[in-house]
Amino acid sequence: MYVTDERITDDTQFLAILEASLKGGTTIVQLREKKCDSRYFYERAVATKKLCEKYHIPLIVNDRIDIALAINADGVHVGQKDLPVAVVRELLGPDKIVGWSVSNEAQAVEANDLQVDYIGLSPIFATGTKTEDLDPPLEIEGLVALKAISNKPIVCIGGVNQKNAQSVFQNGSDGIAVISAISQAQDPEQATRQINGMNPRASPGL
Repeated sequence: MYVTDERITDDTQFLAILEASLKGGTTIVQLREKKCDSRYFYERAVATKKLCEKYHIPLIVNDRIDIALAINADGVHVGQKDLPVAVVRELLGPDKIVGWSVSNEAQAVEANDLQVDYIGLSPIFATGTKTEDLDPPLEIEGLVALKAISNKPIVCIGGVNQKNAQSVFQNGSDGIAVISAISQAQDPEQATRQINGMNPRASPGL
């Protein structure tokens, strides 16, 4: 999963990196904008969806159910402080993707009974992309522990890159979500392709 980088404010550059990740084989895109106004978010979402549709790749929106509904996105990813998952599912319907952020065992157990399609373990490693309200990194030990008690597909986010992605996959993660390792790479297309190659399942997914 490529999670878009809100630090890239130039729309031309933003879309160029997005398309490079799509060409490189990213299997799902998450549009993440924490600080912009709703109008700008909507316009960026429309442009993002257009590109994702060109490559037949699902688009999910981070946090903003209203934006997801406005552009008919494929789903949303919500955190612990966002709308309750039950409400999100009711608003979106049964066929959309819903992901939920999890940072500890109690949340992972709770997720077992929720209508979510995957849980996002966050942060798996230390990261500079998101600094607000950040829990301590779970590390590989945390991934293994939560994998043992979860009945949901797991996607790891936070500091995932070419150096550690293989370890994350080998220890049970069903997918990874990547921001900087793609958005800040000299060649985002090649970076995406390289990271995808570390997935032993090597099939479309999260």
